[in-house]
Amino acid sequence: AKFQRKFEFEADDYAAEKTNSEHLITALVKLYRDNASTLTPDTTYSNFYYSHPPASVRIAHLSGK
Repeated sequence: AKFQRKFEFEADDYAAEKTNSEHLITALVKLYRDNASTLTPDTTYSNFYYSHPPASVRIAHLSGK
């Protein structure tokens, strides 16, 4: 799962380079909400079970761009 999360960050970086980080953040929030996913899951649980980084982590990463 750790490698999959790394690839998601790389994909986010690529998308942010090709578009606009703020638009990507807006799209991520919409996707997570539309799929009834929590934006701030428990860290231990998400590190163990999630194949993708939590939305809050992805957004923080993109906000630093």
